[in-house]
Amino acid sequence: MTASDDLPGRNGSVHRPARRITAAGSEALDEVVAEEVAVALVYNGIGHAVMMATPCDLEDFARGFSLTEHIVEQPSEIFDIEVEPVGRGIEVRLEIASQRLAGLQARRRSLAGRTGCGLCGVDSLGAALRPVAALTGLTPVSRSAISRAMEALPEHQLLNKQSGAVHAAGWSDKDGTLLAVREDVGRHNALDKLAGAMAKAGTAAPGGFVVVTSRCSYEMVQKAAAIGAAAIAAVSAPTSLAIETAEQAGMPLVAFVRENRLTAYALAERIVL
Repeated sequence: MTASDDLPGRNGSVHRPARRITAAGSEALDEVVAEEVAVALVYNGIGHAVMMATPCDLEDFARGFSLTEHIVEQPSEIFDIEVEPVGRGIEVRLEIASQRLAGLQARRRSLAGRTGCGLCGVDSLGAALRPVAALTGLTPVSRSAISRAMEALPEHQLLNKQSGAVHAAGWSDKDGTLLAVREDVGRHNALDKLAGAMAKAGTAAPGGFVVVTSRCSYEMVQKAAAIGAAAIAAVSAPTSLAIETAEQAGMPLVAFVRENRLTAYALAERIVL
C-alpha cells in the first residue's frame, strides 16, 4: 500500500512566535512560516539523497525527482512509494524496477541537498553537466499564454500566501490555463513535485509549458526538458548555462515575465504573438 502524502500535522507551514519592532515600540506576532525538513529518498532500501524540502506533496517530489534525474525512465518503473516520519526528518521509500536500481548503483551518486541547490553532492563534472536530449515535435508557445499563466500563478500559491517563503512551479496548457501547481522552499524541489504530479495524472498534453517563480538555472531547464515542456518561463533572470541548455534541448526559455512582457533568451522564434 502507498502511504499518504498528508502526514499528520505536516501541511508545509507552522506557527512561530515573533515580534515586530518599530520606532514606536514592539508587538507580539503569531507568524506562519514555511517548514523546511530533511527528506531522505530511499530506493529499494538503499539511501540515495537527502534534500531539504517542504514536507507536503512528497510522493509527487519523489516521483518527479526520480523521473527528472533519470533514475527511472517511466512512471511505471516505480512500484510503490511510502512516506514515513523518521526522527526529525522524513524518509520517502520507493520500490523501483531492479534494472533501474542497478543503474542507480552504477552511478554511485550521493546527494547532500541544501535549500535551492539541486547539484549538491554530484561526484563528477560529467554527472553535473550531462547532455540534454533534443526535444522534437514541440509547437510554438504564445506570449499571451505565458503571460496569462504567470499572472494566474500567485492565486495558486497557497503556502506562499501564508509564509512568503516558498517557490512555485506550474504546468500550463497551450492556452495559458494552469493545470497543476506545486510549492517548496527549493525551486528545484517545486519543479520535481510538479513533474511527479503531472506523471501521476498523465495530463502533460503536448504544447504545455512550465512557469516558475524563481530565476532559471541550468538544472531547471534540464528538469523541464525531461517532462517534455514546450517552454520554460521564469519570473527572474536565467543563467548563461541555462540558456545554452535550452538551446541544446530545442526548448524556448523566457524570463522576466512581468506585466504582460517577457524577454526570450533561447529559441525566441518559437514564441509567437
